[in-house]
Amino acid sequence: MPSPLVVAELVRSGFVEGHHYGSVVALDAAGDVTWSVGSVDAAIFPRSCNKPIQAWAMVRLGLDLPDDLLALVCASHSGEPFHLLGVRSILESVGLEVSALQTPPDYPLDDAAREAVIRAGGSKDSLSMNCSGKHAGMLATCVVNGWDTSTYRDPGHPLQQAIHETFAQATGEPVAAVGVDGCGAPLLSASLIGLARAFRALALGIDGLGQPDPAARRVADAIRRHPANVSGTQRDEAILLGAIPGAVGKAGAESSYAVALSDGRAFALKTDDGAPRVRPVLMAEALRRSGVLDEPGVDGDAVRRTGRVELLGGGLPVGEIRATF
Repeated sequence: MPSPLVVAELVRSGFVEGHHYGSVVALDAAGDVTWSVGSVDAAIFPRSCNKPIQAWAMVRLGLDLPDDLLALVCASHSGEPFHLLGVRSILESVGLEVSALQTPPDYPLDDAAREAVIRAGGSKDSLSMNCSGKHAGMLATCVVNGWDTSTYRDPGHPLQQAIHETFAQATGEPVAAVGVDGCGAPLLSASLIGLARAFRALALGIDGLGQPDPAARRVADAIRRHPANVSGTQRDEAILLGAIPGAVGKAGAESSYAVALSDGRAFALKTDDGAPRVRPVLMAEALRRSGVLDEPGVDGDAVRRTGRVELLGGGLPVGEIRATF
């Protein structure tokens, strides 16, 4: 982002002690930019926000899973027991072992799950890594199409080429940069406008040209029905999706976040410093600014709670992170 602006301030004991810089965009139901802050048309790496779009491509390629497991393919999961069981189920459905995963070993993201592994004398493993659902989906898609499973992370692999094509169609812009994500899979760039546009298409169940797309609908419905599978039972993303009927969304590393509503309105954001603590603050404010929290059926208080990040002093709240746009 060449020109991020101040989007949040850290207020401790009534004193502003720091700032977060970033960019935010909001699209209306027709897909037009209704307001924005900072740089929203420059290429960024949306990190795990890309996962539902990658899953969309996999469904187009023939991946056919129950909704709870398809939601896991979209996930940066917390490593809770039901997440790990689900990843195993995806692999078993195509006759693969956990050893086929090429995710780097890691502990579960969830505090309780991670502590349970450590208390039991366990160590980091590929199954617990938060991207293992996506990788299991990639492997299953390879099996369905008769493709090599040992090179599925290679950008030149047919799977990754097909994901690239769907991603460009969904965002409505060419991929400006291809990197390597933290999990080792290819990482495709998009602008915040393009990212919001892709989530709008998912939420509406349409392709990049506005035509009905059953694969997009499948992915969106899986996220709607199983938000905790996409993140975790204690995560702010799951709480937000549960509070806004019909919403789809995904958070990513480096403080990226995209959410789309059932009517096609969509929001995307990223901070320049990548601090995860400010991400839910900004999304809650973006939704409030657009009037979403006061709409019928929306649990505005629940969304507001996801956007409250307290600053502690002596173990007690003495301040907060406050959105400034």
